[in-house]
Amino acid sequence: MKASSANLLSVIKGPKQFVIPIYQRTYSWQLIQCDQLLKDILRISNDDQQQGHFLGSIVYFQEDIHTISDVPKLLVIDGQQRLTTVSILMMALAHFLKKNKVDIDTSANKLFNYYLLNADEDNNLRYKLMLTRGDKQSYIDLLNEVPQEDIFNRVVENYKFFVSKINIENVKDIYNGVLRLFIVDVALEKDKDNPQLIFESMNSTGLDLSQADLIRNYVLMGQEITLQNKLYENYWFPMEQAFGNEYASRFDGFMRDYLSVKTGRIPRINQVYEEFKQYVNSDKSKKDIEEIIKDLFIYTTHYAKVVLRKEKDKDLQILFNNILRLRVDVAYPFVLPVYNDFVLGILSKQELIIILKLVESYVFRRAICGIPTNSLNKTFANLYRSVNKEQYVISVQAAFQILDSYKRFPDDTEFKKEIVSKDVYNFRSRNYLLSQLENYKRKEFVNVDEYTIEHILPQNPNLSPDWKNMLGEHWKDIQKNYLHTLGNLTLTGYNSELSDRPFAQKKSIDGGFDDSPLRLNSYLRSVSTWSEGEINERATQLAEKACKIWDSPRLDENILNTYLNTSEKEIVHYTREHFTFLQGDVLELYEALRKRILNIDSSVKEEFKKLYIAYKTVTNFVDIEPQKSRLRLMLNMKFDEINDPLNLCKDVTGLGRWGNGNVEITISNISEIDDLMDLIQQSFDMQLIEQ
Repeated sequence: MKASSANLLSVIKGPKQFVIPIYQRTYSWQLIQCDQLLKDILRISNDDQQQGHFLGSIVYFQEDIHTISDVPKLLVIDGQQRLTTVSILMMALAHFLKKNKVDIDTSANKLFNYYLLNADEDNNLRYKLMLTRGDKQSYIDLLNEVPQEDIFNRVVENYKFFVSKINIENVKDIYNGVLRLFIVDVALEKDKDNPQLIFESMNSTGLDLSQADLIRNYVLMGQEITLQNKLYENYWFPMEQAFGNEYASRFDGFMRDYLSVKTGRIPRINQVYEEFKQYVNSDKSKKDIEEIIKDLFIYTTHYAKVVLRKEKDKDLQILFNNILRLRVDVAYPFVLPVYNDFVLGILSKQELIIILKLVESYVFRRAICGIPTNSLNKTFANLYRSVNKEQYVISVQAAFQILDSYKRFPDDTEFKKEIVSKDVYNFRSRNYLLSQLENYKRKEFVNVDEYTIEHILPQNPNLSPDWKNMLGEHWKDIQKNYLHTLGNLTLTGYNSELSDRPFAQKKSIDGGFDDSPLRLNSYLRSVSTWSEGEINERATQLAEKACKIWDSPRLDENILNTYLNTSEKEIVHYTREHFTFLQGDVLELYEALRKRILNIDSSVKEEFKKLYIAYKTVTNFVDIEPQKSRLRLMLNMKFDEINDPLNLCKDVTGLGRWGNGNVEITISNISEIDDLMDLIQQSFDMQLIEQ
């Protein structure tokens, strides 16, 4: 390696061609960076106290030192953004000088022939800078003054920006400032230096490289030119095309999902590059680089169809869109390999539809039941392992049905209970819920987004006498308890007309419920009053319908048992009677405490272990050990993490106790429960934060 400080224009000058390799990202400097560069150039031009402005480094190596040519090709592995931007600026200056008479110590021809062109060469060798496929033609056309009216990319946009900023007053200052730009000129020796390691260690002063950029460079940089071109043209460039304008924003997320599928681990979004390198070099891949990139390309096409709305089959398109509407990105490490099996013919379209509906139902039922979502990523990352390709659908149904505790697939009882009482009006997926209810088994699709949400019983706290009389003396409680629930919500195109009118008028006016073609309003046409009974009845009917729309797996126990792990079959199930000290005052104390713990959240589950009783959601947050005259509690926290103003906790780190955690509390009287609940709540909150 030869590194030295150098004047940028001196490095560019002379017969040579800087080539941006195909593995480099496309030109990506934005106007804000161009504007800052121009400000730096003008500043240094007018500051005689400074020698120049340091722009950063340009790292390159000669593509083939054995080629006999007067124009060496220099492959740029770092600094392409700076080099390209200055070249675009020089182009704008040259074009300005070509059209305007300026008293300046240069000319348009000099700028072209010194810094933009190899004047004595033909074809591609004529150009000093050769950009990647996406930018190459735009740059060449700009140099040759070919109109770029319908072209929209960074090269054209930044060229037009510089053109707009150059004028008679500042052109000399801009040129003088460019003359004072300095870089670190790093020339590598191809057979001695490792370009990939050097590339990773460079501290770029421009835009940070994305994980996608790093992966592309890693895949292509170390290959011979022939293989480089093959991998790029056959796989990588088509991948970029599949993502379209969403490549920069979506590719890192796709790589996280792909690696989750292949490794069983969920990498952090900003670490997928390191995870990918580990995967390529691990025994799990057992493939050469071309096989890996081909597989990556195949999954990219799946991702484009599933996530980027490019699926052409209308039935599948609807289901993918539903999953998107639920915003459950964590499901893709399961959906992608299942879709891959569908493409390979391992399962039929109808079987794929059943599985996608299960995913949709699982996520939605849990959302309605308020079960924390922080376990979903691990659930879906591991779910594909449960697939038996000989009995594909049944094995997936069994895998969902076996899930328990905080991972559970809510059954109909839990789902119906929660959906009728939930504040649906402020629910994130409210429109999705109403859309599915309205369009169930309906061939003429109703777009609920074109309607407004109508509270049948109005929101106005100052209800009219008609409403108060209809609801009865407890009208305030009824309005408070049922206002935003499913039974009291519907859709209308006449929200302002209905307003706070009495129910009879809401039914009978033009556009009212009696006149509505919406199925959500069918029950309203059949009743003449609207009070607690009618709200509950309508909610019950809609809940029954919801159980059909978002169905749950119901495999026979004998079938289910064949999918249970042996270890799960052999678990001993303990009951309350197992604990001999749970009697008398201790039993009464335990009953009072367990009720409070279970009320913390609907996801809290009680499990009787051999030596203690566990309360868990994501994992155990408190364990109770019944003793002769008291209860001993273990909080699953580090002692220095708990806020204990009353000094009720004991540090038992390393002392050995039944249960989980390092914090011990004892309780012997019901009057102490309030103080304990604050500590237990801290442990519950901590478990959710850590997942």
